[in-house]
Amino acid sequence: MDEHLGYEKHDVSGRGSGNSRNGTRTKTVPTEIGPVEIDVPRDTGSTFDPQIMKKRQRRLTGVDEIVLSLSAKGLTTGEIAAHFTEVFGARVSKDTISRITEKVIGEMTEWQNRPLDRVDPVMFIDAIHVKVRDGQVTNRPVYVAIGLSVNGERDILGLWAGDGGEGAKFWLSVLTDIKNRGVEDVCITVCDGLKGLPEVITTVWQLAVVQTCIVHLIRNTFRYAPRQYWDEMSRDLRPVYTAPLEAAAKERFVEFSGKWGKQYPALTRLWENAWSEFVPFLDYDVEIRRVICSTNAIESVNARYRRAVRARGHFPTEQAALNCL
Repeated sequence: MDEHLGYEKHDVSGRGSGNSRNGTRTKTVPTEIGPVEIDVPRDTGSTFDPQIMKKRQRRLTGVDEIVLSLSAKGLTTGEIAAHFTEVFGARVSKDTISRITEKVIGEMTEWQNRPLDRVDPVMFIDAIHVKVRDGQVTNRPVYVAIGLSVNGERDILGLWAGDGGEGAKFWLSVLTDIKNRGVEDVCITVCDGLKGLPEVITTVWQLAVVQTCIVHLIRNTFRYAPRQYWDEMSRDLRPVYTAPLEAAAKERFVEFSGKWGKQYPALTRLWENAWSEFVPFLDYDVEIRRVICSTNAIESVNARYRRAVRARGHFPTEQAALNCL
C-alpha cells in the first residue's frame, strides 16, 4: 500500500494527494489448514490491487510451505504467527502452526530410514548439543553423519538424538544403523578424537581408516598451556601437520616436544596417543588433505543447526528439536 500511494502511513506528504488509506476489509479464505480470516487493505480510490491475496482470489495456497520454511529458518511458532499477521493480515494460531510443523515427522522418518550408497569414500561424524526441557532443561547431544559420495557430493545420512553427553557407545548404534541401511564400506572416517570412537568405527567397518580432525587436536593442545603461548605453539605445530610425509612430521614433532614437552608433558602424551589417527591424511595429495584433515565439512552444517537452535533457546521434547533441525 505504501508503494501504491507513494507515502507511508501517517506521513503528512500524503495530504491532498487525492487518494489515501481507507481501512481494511475482512475476508475469510480456505487454506490447507482450514479457513483463515485476513484483513485486506483498501484505498479511497479503489485502485489498490493486493499482491499476496489477489482480488477475487478465493483460496490462499502455500501456507504449509511458508510455515515450514520459516520454521526451518529458526523462527518460533509465536514469531511465525506474528509474521502472518504482519504480512498477510491473517490470524493463525500457534497450535495450528505446531500441527503444520508436525507433518514433517512422517517425511523425516522416511528420510531417516532411506537406503544409502554401498560405499562412502569419506564419512564425517560429529555431534551438536541442544537444550531440551524434560522436567528441567538439560543438554542433549544430536549425532550427525555426512557421507561424501564417489561423485564428490555431500549427503547428510541422518540425525540421531542421544541422552547425556556424547559417547562412543551411542556412536556404535548410530554407525550400525548406517551400515544396516546399506553402507557396506567406508574408506576414511573423520572424527573429533572422542575417546573410544576409533575402536567403534573399526568395529563396524574393519578396514576403515580413522582420521582425527587436526583442528580439534590443536584446540585440545591449547587446553594444557596458558593463553600467552598459544600463538607460538600454533606456529611450532604448523610444520608437523604440513609435513610432506609421516617421517618428516615425526621429526618436526620431536622438535616441538623438545621445546614444550618438559614444561607441559601432557602435550606430548596427547599427540603420541592420537598419532596413529593423526597421520593417515599425510599419505595423500594436498587437495585430498584439505578435505579429510578436519571435520570442516560437517562443521558448516552444524553452524546452520546452531543458528536455528539459538533462535529457539530450548525445546519441549527431543522430537521438537529434531523437527527444527
